Amino acid sequence: MTGQKKTAPRLRRFYLLRHNDPTGVSGTGIVAEGVRYSNGTVSLQWLREPGALSVFASVGDMLSVHGHGGSTEIQWMDGE
Repeated sequence: MTGQKKTAPRLRRFYLLRHNDPTGVSGTGIVAEGVRYSNGTVSLQWLREPGALSVFASVGDMLSVHGHGGSTEIQWMDGE
């Protein structure tokens, strides 16, 4: 591996911000916190009791389930 520079895996933290709750379950505001791993996988931890941890193959997959047609957005805590 001479001459190759190794870089550390890059985690990126985020909040899930819900502007409107069409289901009436999770409420509005910051409803979950998550991590996007360097391979693109996403874990999502819900903040409302009883809480749950979900894992998705990508941010797009996560938003297809929890985005509610644009009612929910990601607020990144870490730069790209």
